Amino acid sequence: MPAKPKPKNPPDIHWLYEASVQNVDTDLDFARRVYARHWKRKPLTVREDFCGTAKLAARWVERNRAHEAWGIDFHQPTLDWGVKYNASELSEEQRRRLHLLCGDVLETRTPKVDMAFALNFSFCVFKRRELLRTYFERVHEALNDAGLFVLDIYGGTESVTAKSDDVRRIPGFTTPEGMRISDFDYIWEQAAYNPITHETLCHIHFKVPGHGSINKAFTYDWRLWTLPEIQEILLEAGFSKAEVYLHDFDDHGESDETFRLRKTYVNVQGWVAYVVGIR
Repeated sequence: MPAKPKPKNPPDIHWLYEASVQNVDTDLDFARRVYARHWKRKPLTVREDFCGTAKLAARWVERNRAHEAWGIDFHQPTLDWGVKYNASELSEEQRRRLHLLCGDVLETRTPKVDMAFALNFSFCVFKRRELLRTYFERVHEALNDAGLFVLDIYGGTESVTAKSDDVRRIPGFTTPEGMRISDFDYIWEQAAYNPITHETLCHIHFKVPGHGSINKAFTYDWRLWTLPEIQEILLEAGFSKAEVYLHDFDDHGESDETFRLRKTYVNVQGWVAYVVGIR
């Protein structure tokens, strides 16, 4: 019996993450739409906290020659990856309007911006209320008077179970080095949840045909904040309003990706919301 071929070297997990998790054009379009509801002028400057590979910040400066962006992340190797792949796709003039800073979002200062983002549930790294309020206060200080702060958070009945898995099939793509990645599985695992503290331990795994499984590609040790908590702390931090936007579902039970301002919502197995703090 012939030997089973060995899996090829796995693809870079940052490519898999960007393909599975991020949709920066959707995030930016949403923020611009909410901004237009509150102010008549167009936003020009953006700050992406916990920016990782800075895909959103890079996309913002690419969209318009009047746009400028700052990205903050504490992990220099991930920022370096973003410079190599996301910033390298920009023109020299666009790169001059992209500023990537390695540092703590609680301490790193930037010029005031029109829109700030803390996406992919990243702010849940702050487990204590006073620390989250301090972070929100720092963002409030970094915004122009006509400014908003966009966060996202997940919830639903499955988010507060002891263990759960969510598996999605992700379309394949080709990396800049020419590596072809076939359609692959993205697995979000909630490995532990403590109802007393709302602390949760989650992992991202990938199953890539021809490359095998990549277990615990990313691990998150978070506090899962609730919508009322986030709104209350934003107001305590000085924001004038805290708005919640939630999606509906299509015929297959998937999000319709259209986020509407909500006052009430039927709790389901899983949902993702944008929470927007208005300066």
